[in-house]
Parts: sequence; C-alpha cells; structure tokens
Amino acid sequence: MTAFENRILHYMEAGFPILYLNTFEEGKARETIRSISAENLGHCTALEWDGTDRICDICTGKIKYDAGMPLDVILDNQLSASENESGYQLLLFKNIDTFMDDPAVIARLKKWAERINSGLLRATIFILSPILRIPKEIEKYITVIEMDYLTDAEILDIIQRLAKEHEIHFPDRLIKDYANAFKGLSEFEIQNILKLIFSKNEDITRSQIGCIFEQKQQMIKKAGILEMVTPKESLEDIGGLENLKDWLQQKEKVLSDMEGAKDFGVDMPKGVLIAGLSGCGKSISAKAAAKLFNIPLLRLDMGRLLGKYIGESESNMRKAIELTEAISPCVLWVDELEKAFAGIGGEGSGAEVTTRLFGSFLTWLQEKDTPVFVVATANDIMNLPPELLRKGRFDEIFYVGLPKRAEQKTIFEIHIKKRRPNDLSDIQIDKLLEHTKGFSGADIEGVVRESVEKAFADRKSKLTTDCLLEAIKNTHPLSEIMKDTIDKMQKEYEIRKFKNASR
Repeated sequence: MTAFENRILHYMEAGFPILYLNTFEEGKARETIRSISAENLGHCTALEWDGTDRICDICTGKIKYDAGMPLDVILDNQLSASENESGYQLLLFKNIDTFMDDPAVIARLKKWAERINSGLLRATIFILSPILRIPKEIEKYITVIEMDYLTDAEILDIIQRLAKEHEIHFPDRLIKDYANAFKGLSEFEIQNILKLIFSKNEDITRSQIGCIFEQKQQMIKKAGILEMVTPKESLEDIGGLENLKDWLQQKEKVLSDMEGAKDFGVDMPKGVLIAGLSGCGKSISAKAAAKLFNIPLLRLDMGRLLGKYIGESESNMRKAIELTEAISPCVLWVDELEKAFAGIGGEGSGAEVTTRLFGSFLTWLQEKDTPVFVVATANDIMNLPPELLRKGRFDEIFYVGLPKRAEQKTIFEIHIKKRRPNDLSDIQIDKLLEHTKGFSGADIEGVVRESVEKAFADRKSKLTTDCLLEAIKNTHPLSEIMKDTIDKMQKEYEIRKFKNASR
C-alpha cells in the first residue's frame, strides 16, 4: 500500500466524515479509493456519483441507480438506507463543486457528516474535484487531501513498462534524464507522451525531451496559477551589475552539477532578492538567470492565487509551490514582492488571507530542499516584512541603483547594437553620456528606441548621435521624477548594508 493510500485509510478508520481529494488525477484517486474499499474494509458498499443521473458501484462498475435524482436526494436516500446495513458505506462524489452553493446539498452534507462524526453511521463521503470549494457551514467536517506527485521510482517503472509493451529499446544512459524531465506530470500524461515518442519508430534521443517540456508548459497554462516565461535575455544583455552577474555565474556551476555539489557539501541554492530602483535591471536579471541556468522560468503572480472560497487562496499557494517543485529544476520569479504581500498584519479578511499566504511562502523559502531557485524583485524594501529579509530566506540580497557612467555606456552599446549594429561605430557615446546623468537603464533604452523610430519616420538612412541627443533632450529621467524617493531608498539600502549589484 502506498503512503497516499495509507493516509486515506487512516482518516477513514479515525472516522473523518468528508475527505476532499483536491486533484486533477481523478483516475488515480478513484483507483485508490476502489483499492482501499476492496482490500481493507471487509463488507463495504462503495458507490460513485459523477454528476449525471447514474450511481455506479465503484468496484464492479455496474449501474446501481438510474433515476435522475438530484444530489441532495441521492445523499439522503443512500445514507439513510445504509443505517440499516452492517457494513461500511463509502460514497464518492465527482464534479460536486458546482453544487457547493446549493443550500439543500450543504444541509444534507452537514447532517450526515454529523452522524458519521458521532459514530451513528460507519461511512465516509469522498469529494473528488480539481476545484476546491468548501462552504463555511461544513468547513470543520471536511479534510482536504492533496495527491502526491509521482516519485522517481514510479516514473522509472512507467517508462520501463511502456518501453517493454511497445518493444522499444530505451537507452539506460537516457532513462534518468527522461525521468527527471517527467517530474510533475501525471501517469496519464507520461503515458501519452511516451506513446507519441514511440509511435514515430525512431531511436530514443535526448532531443525528444522537448515533447515533455511542451507538455509541462501546457500544465502551467491550464493550472492558471503560474506563468511560464520564455527568457530571451542573457547576461550579455545586462549593462553593468557585474557583482550580481558574477554571483549568478557561481550559482550556475552548482546547479549544473547538483550531485557533485551535494557530495562536496554544498547546500542547494535558495535564491536571491534583488531590490532597487525601477528600470535598473531587476526583471531582466531574473530572465537572464533562467537563461544562464538553462532551466524553465516560472512567474508567480500573487493576484492569481486569491480565491473567493474559504481555503481556496491557501490551496492555490500550495498548488503553486507543488507545481514549481514538480517542474524543478526551475527559476521561480516573484516580481514586485512588496506589492504581493501588501497588507500583512492588518485587519480584515483580506489581510488575514495575505498574512497566511505570506507565512506559507516564508516557511517554504526556509525549508525547501528542491532545486527551485527563487528570484524575487522589489522596488521598495521599506514595505517588505522584516522576516523576509532575515538571513536564510535568500542566499543573498542585492541592491540595484542607478547605473554609473561606465554602465550607461555599456547599456547604450547593447541597445544600439541590438537595433542598428552598423551605426554603432559612428555614434559618439561619450558625448551622449554628458547629457544622461541620472538616467536609468530603462531611460536609456527608451531614448534608443524613440530615436530609432524617429529616424525611420524621418526617412533617414542611419541612426546618428544627433538623433539620440534629441531624444535625450525630450526625456525626463526617473532620477528627476522621483528624486526624493530615490534618495530615501538609497540611504535605506546603505543602512541595511545590502550588497551592491554593481562594482
């Protein structure tokens, strides 16, 4: 019996009235319930209702009722009848989330949960749904159970079994790579991908792993909690920030040889908090880190986690963390961290939910041992809870300020070369720098972008220094617009002794 089956059986034996299996793996969950009822409960009536007008026996699949009865009546009739039977009663509801606003259904669930809880009825009500909806009236009777992802051994077994069935030679040197790539996918998804690969009648190669990452991208999209970003930027696209880039390159050596690093005694990298001014390279650093590490980049938007039902936001946070760990190794980018956890410690239900989400995120940051590299970015650390800045949450905290003159020159070169590489040698960048004091990287990029567009609109044959000077003249830099705020933030970063991302 698996750990998941043991956990469910333990809850049933303890008399927990309603077990809510919050999962997309309906087939696996149903098979688990069927196996438990057949092998461990002796005389047991195990019935399933899937939202249609049929009630089936879970073990035999035979239709027991075909009456078109509403759910509240089914619940009343079946559990009432079971009070006169000596065996155990197991009732499985699928697709019930659409009924969780129905007062009649809620009232009957509460009635029978109370009878099960008091020992008057030997039964367990299962709710199987990928959507978590818990009415407040029956919250205390429900236990939410999250299904575990497949283990490495289970994935290897699926690969070997499918390869044998299709008489495919699967090279031993590639099995581990495929098993790592399959982490986080369901058995159904793994089987479908393998069948697709096997159907081509080609030799198994490393390049076919791309099919797996395409499926993972689908999984991220369908979950709707995380966003998978395809990074195009590399460290070469960042002007300056040499201290941060050197630090990331050191982490890359660890992540590219995790087993060797672990054997040597190196701890698994946790991540980095990059705080500082808007438009100075924080976001591009997150993308460049994923590109450097050659692993997927996931973006976490806290707004997507919030749900209207009790426990839904916390469940979404758990799913986001589980999904991230399942897809690891990966980079998890949490943008504008100070806004994500705004309102912590305040009053009201919204603040309470945010505080609980923050607690879950903080605990995971501290205790995670999976290869998920967190890149958190923040514009204003003065709004961040002090617990987040404590040593151990992140490997390092970097401060990103306005670029120095040498960094500005590099930024100009990067953006001009990207758009008008043949014009770069004729442009007097030193002359431009005389007029760009206090310009951020985003300001400089805006100048280059605007000047290129203007030159094209004016039917000029090339980009010139004068074109760029004209765009600079029309630009009001961030340091001018937010001077007081920037001065205050710079003093705060110096007081906290954050490591400067620039040399």
